[in-house]
Amino acid sequence: MPHDFLSALLVLLIVMDPLGNVPIVLSLLRDTPKERRFLLITRECLFALAILLVFMLVGDRLLHVMHLTDASLEIAGGVILFLIAMGMAFPSMGVSFSGPEQEAEPMLVPLAIPMIAGPSSLATVLLLASRQPERAWTWAGAITLSMVVVWLVLLSANGLARRIGKSGLIALERLMGLLLAAMAVQMLISGLRNAFPMIAQ
Repeated sequence: MPHDFLSALLVLLIVMDPLGNVPIVLSLLRDTPKERRFLLITRECLFALAILLVFMLVGDRLLHVMHLTDASLEIAGGVILFLIAMGMAFPSMGVSFSGPEQEAEPMLVPLAIPMIAGPSSLATVLLLASRQPERAWTWAGAITLSMVVVWLVLLSANGLARRIGKSGLIALERLMGLLLAAMAVQMLISGLRNAFPMIAQ
């Protein structure tokens, strides 16, 4: 399933799920001063950005070393994204990768990993880089812009929670889960067609 800048940006924003992470950020940083909160969120987003960019750069070599085909990665990525989508649309049925609440100030875990740069984000980046390696700059731009959006949303966590409310945040997360499920199914179809060419006939 070929991607362009806009579709890659959309997929990354959905799997990073900044709105879904707002309640977790509010909980993790509830006792953190406002000025310190800005620095923490900025630092964690930079960590996540660096991890995703490195993963994008070494993803193709990783596939080669592990003897994985593009089709197998696309099918596995589709399955992972579908599980994430189910977790967003139906929390009791899906898989959650968010860590437990902690009292200490977050450092890399759990905010940068796995909340922002989680399994679904890494799988998406790896898939983009392996399927269309010649568009590395496009993917780097999409990753960077998506991280800027995540950064802005997380910085606005308090304001969003007040304006949208808990039910509004839940509704938006359900909608993003539905969109991600559709993308995951399309990814699975594409991967199966690549693995079994006779299906496309």
